[in-house]
Amino acid sequence: MEQPIVGFHQDEERHWVAELACGHFQHVRHDPPMVFRPWVLTEDGRAAKLGVRLNCKKCDIGAPPDQR
Repeated sequence: MEQPIVGFHQDEERHWVAELACGHFQHVRHDPPMVFRPWVLTEDGRAAKLGVRLNCKKCDIGAPPDQR
């Protein structure tokens, strides 16, 4: 199920995590060459992605909201 990004935070390893409207979190790493997401490295880049929808596999299985 696709859910919009409503915010971001960093995990304990300082990787960026998207906060979805459903209450689930999803990592959005920039880890070349496997994952290329340079936008995640800047505040402007992350702000530009607010509202973008990501596929939330946790919603698909009915998982409870994530907690920080």
